[in-house]
Amino acid sequence: MDTTEDVRTAASAAPAGGGLDALLVCLQLTDSAFPSGFYTLSHGLEGYAQAKAVTPDTMPELLADLLRHSVGPSDATALALAHRAARDGDWERLAEIDQRLHATKLNRELRLAATRTGRQLLDIARESVGGEPLEQYAVLVADKRAPGCQAVAAGVAYASAGVPAEQAVTSDLFAFCTSFVGAALRLRLTDHRRAQVVLRALAPVIEETVRAALVRELEDLGGCVPVADAMSGRHERAEARLFAS
Repeated sequence: MDTTEDVRTAASAAPAGGGLDALLVCLQLTDSAFPSGFYTLSHGLEGYAQAKAVTPDTMPELLADLLRHSVGPSDATALALAHRAARDGDWERLAEIDQRLHATKLNRELRLAATRTGRQLLDIARESVGGEPLEQYAVLVADKRAPGCQAVAAGVAYASAGVPAEQAVTSDLFAFCTSFVGAALRLRLTDHRRAQVVLRALAPVIEETVRAALVRELEDLGGCVPVADAMSGRHERAEARLFAS
């Protein structure tokens, strides 16, 4: 039977450039069972629900808007940039990307959610995926030169595993959507059957968001969603909360 070290060595030696192994890495990192803490987040949806500003009918529209104007310009863009920096071995650039993404998150709970899930992802990916990019990034985080945001950690993990940037961004955006819809289920804003309809209908929006994220530069990083930021601020001060964000 293989030891944990044997498995880690085999993972880090996996061939780069996509293919079946890249698909398997994407499936593993975006699986709802991956213990990054995503299940504790509603990505702002609970704040909207508490304010009675979202309904089962408008929830899909809200998710599409967040993809286009929040997650796409911020996290997806940072993931693409981090993937490129990790692939090129540009660690100073990687730290700069992480710092910039963290600074664009205006609410305390969003910053905490990003770094908590990011550091958890980094810790597990170092053991399960392995590779020099993850080790170098871990040093940056440990030295407090990089905050350890989830999107950046994901970008480094995908690059370390040889997953192409387009596939990496697409996978992480879909993971965000499934997490958001999962929160909608727990908040009774959808049911299991309709959730699947919503996810499939979002495919064109995800494709659009991926294409835009892949061509942005660091200067373009950051979304503009003032209402979502206000809802997050309200949620942070709510007397009772089901989710951390």
